[in-house]
Amino acid sequence: MRDPGTESRDGARSGLAAHIANAYSNLGSGCGEVYSFVRAEGYLAANIAFATERDLDHSRLYSLSWQANTRMYQGHWDAAAEIALGVVQRAGVATISRIMALLALGRLRTRRGDPGATEVLDEALALAERTGTLQRIGPVRAARAEAAWLAGDVARVMAEAQAAYALALAKSHAWFAGELAYWQWKVGALAAAPPIAAEPFRLQIQGDAANAALAWQARNCPYEAARALAEADDETSSKRALRELERLGARPLAERVRRRLHELGIRSIPRGPRAVTRANAFGLTARELEVVALLAQGFSNAAIAARLYRSEKTVGHHVSFVLAKLGVPTREAAVAAATTHGLIPK
Repeated sequence: MRDPGTESRDGARSGLAAHIANAYSNLGSGCGEVYSFVRAEGYLAANIAFATERDLDHSRLYSLSWQANTRMYQGHWDAAAEIALGVVQRAGVATISRIMALLALGRLRTRRGDPGATEVLDEALALAERTGTLQRIGPVRAARAEAAWLAGDVARVMAEAQAAYALALAKSHAWFAGELAYWQWKVGALAAAPPIAAEPFRLQIQGDAANAALAWQARNCPYEAARALAEADDETSSKRALRELERLGARPLAERVRRRLHELGIRSIPRGPRAVTRANAFGLTARELEVVALLAQGFSNAAIAARLYRSEKTVGHHVSFVLAKLGVPTREAAVAAATTHGLIPK
């Protein structure tokens, strides 16, 4: 039988560890909310290591879900997708962790033009609405407004952005209010930024695209910086934006910028994605096409890993991305879909 004093000390240590983990995750998510992503990364990485060592799964998964968002904003899209999928595919994940992981996936799929964005953002909204908190509802509504804008659905942009706007203003949240105001401005529903709007969004709404892009660059947000540059009137800025969007793999916005350049009669527009990606409507990368081809030959994940000199875990993530992009539930269905669409030889 264990000494009661030992049990008490163990319990106290366990309680202290949980408080430390919560402090790390709160600092990380708090920095993430105000777009201070470099600082957020430090706190989140520290907590992931701390919580992993002490089997504090809820705290670790919440930090991972936020890490997926920080990586997404900083342009590390493959890493963000891998982290977010790892959280979403985990059974028994806390609601707030699932919301944030779904949010990262939804933003990524929207910005890449991948299938499945609507489904994950629908689930994220359903879960966020149950919490009743701006911290969850605000970013999900903003992500949905962005998706609607890229789809050209003006009415839905307004509905999504306005749904959480009053709450963001009431809570005086500069970043949530700023983004929700920005999407309303983009469709002509708002003429001026609210006084509390965070600087990059305020500058964009004021029409100062160049300084807005600099403000986004200072926060290490390449997609947002490119989006701001694309709002400038000059050819040089638009071409810079297009090159950056192509580098990121942001096909929907890149296509918008390319169309605008064509409409302006501008020639020598930067080329689009590599042929291997442009040739398939699903946006599979060269590596993912390799994986599909090997799946068609009946290779297991272990065999694919050996063939491509990658870890089995990495191959598993590639397979998950392939299934998500093709919108199918199984490896067999992925092979059938890829064959039907001419992505692998029949």
